[in-house]
Amino acid sequence: MTLDQSASERRALITGATAGIGAAFARRLAADGWHLVLVARDADRLAATAAELTGRHGREVETIPADLSTDDGCATVERRLAEGPPIELLVNNAGISLNTPFLRSSAEDEARLLRLNVHAVMRLTLAALRPMTERRRGAVINVSSVAGFGAVMPGSTYSASKAWVTNFSESVGQSARPFDVRVMALCPGYTRTEFHERAGINMSKTPEWMWLRADDVVDEALRDLRKGKLVSVPAWKYKLAVAGLRHAPRRLLEAVSRDTRGRIGRDGG
Repeated sequence: MTLDQSASERRALITGATAGIGAAFARRLAADGWHLVLVARDADRLAATAAELTGRHGREVETIPADLSTDDGCATVERRLAEGPPIELLVNNAGISLNTPFLRSSAEDEARLLRLNVHAVMRLTLAALRPMTERRRGAVINVSSVAGFGAVMPGSTYSASKAWVTNFSESVGQSARPFDVRVMALCPGYTRTEFHERAGINMSKTPEWMWLRADDVVDEALRDLRKGKLVSVPAWKYKLAVAGLRHAPRRLLEAVSRDTRGRIGRDGG
């Protein structure tokens, strides 16, 4: 497995790499000796992140400015996955939420969410797995969310998109195993990032104990990837939450969704 080999020439490609969980992956992997390919929309922020990581850890850091909600953006990253020094680890982290319930949303906004949260994940995973399965080496981490385990926020389509990411990763992970390639869905709960602020979601009433640190999420994700898990849910409190979402009666979930309106369904992860 890639993560257990010498780090001298390993490369990881991370989307949404300048903030939150993506930035935490970049910091951790660079510290562990990986070369990096970082993808994000903001070219200036990418360049600053790359310079900081290279200066601190002395690893090669490529940057690809790309909007993965567009076909051109996906195609640019697909080309890098197919060409150049091989990518041993792909982290599909880029994603968005909408601070608007479906009945007041627009088709354009909903389509952009699906293109980034679903379509880009599918395209980049497929582009990465083809060379990985040929080499019989590599791994993909698709960042999903606890929110994907239950429709606990009426009107949200974010949770639906993350349900797809988790199911997709589990299915594809099973088909990749015979080639010694791993695919895993990472399903965190509330994590201290810019995610909610960028979406315009007010999280001020969320209890402090519910928050996770991005660095801790990454640590647990890499441990679970080494173990060969198909789904990683960091922190015991969210493991319990997922068990409840998977097995609780539908009527109970509907009651919970009314009580937690404005939280997990739209904002989790």
